[in-house]
Amino acid sequence: MIGGPVFNFIIETFTVAGNGIAYTWFIMGVIYLVIMLASASYLERPPEGWMPESMKAAVEAGEKKVVADLTQQTANEAVKTAPFWGLWVMMFINISCGIAVIYSASPLAQESIGLSATQAAAVVGLMSLFNGLGRIAWASFSDVIGRGSTYMAFFVIQIVAFFVLPNLTSVIMFQVVLYVILTCYGGGFATLPAFIGDLFGTKQLGAIHGYVLTAWAAAGLVGPQIAAYVHTTTGSYEMTLYIFAGAFVVALITSMLMKSYISRAKAANEARLETA
Repeated sequence: MIGGPVFNFIIETFTVAGNGIAYTWFIMGVIYLVIMLASASYLERPPEGWMPESMKAAVEAGEKKVVADLTQQTANEAVKTAPFWGLWVMMFINISCGIAVIYSASPLAQESIGLSATQAAAVVGLMSLFNGLGRIAWASFSDVIGRGSTYMAFFVIQIVAFFVLPNLTSVIMFQVVLYVILTCYGGGFATLPAFIGDLFGTKQLGAIHGYVLTAWAAAGLVGPQIAAYVHTTTGSYEMTLYIFAGAFVVALITSMLMKSYISRAKAANEARLETA
């Protein structure tokens, strides 16, 4: 939402010199380098067992209970487990479908509800906003309902959304459904690290996160290719959305199995603690 107009401004500013794109990459590269180095310098690992004062007080008063992670595994241990690949499959499907919607949003808006190219571009810009808002809202909500239930919600919502989107004729409803899809797309990313922590602990959370995000790389290849191929074959994006709705059914089944696994693992951990 912010980067697009900034990139465009720099390109147009330096195009007269014939180096608009080259200057844009150089200028933004330097800016990103400075911001990332400054941010990384600010970050610091907290001491072992650290909690915010309000949380610590609530735990000591018995108002809150610290929930232990199911396991503490290294990245190489985690990658050999079924829950890891369950996460991978869910992320692959959620990202493939989300990227395909981002890829096809502008032509779909023009095709389905008759927006002009300029109006469709504005819709795409707002998609970025809801992508970001979804990361904050869904990640926060997952603390309340649990990570497994959050991913199940993502997939149920998107099964319905992908089926109804191509049949909508109302400009407002089309945008509402589109933006809801983008909140689920962003929410999947934001909820993932906490889900990894729940399943595998924080011992090597960063490395496990990197392993799971290979699903993003694969999805970046698959999602747009499927959307482009189906559109070329059928002349419409409608069938693409139906195919992805079917893919979400697979993701939903996977999320249900993941939730079942978490329930069994928690019960086993509690039984072990009681025995000890």
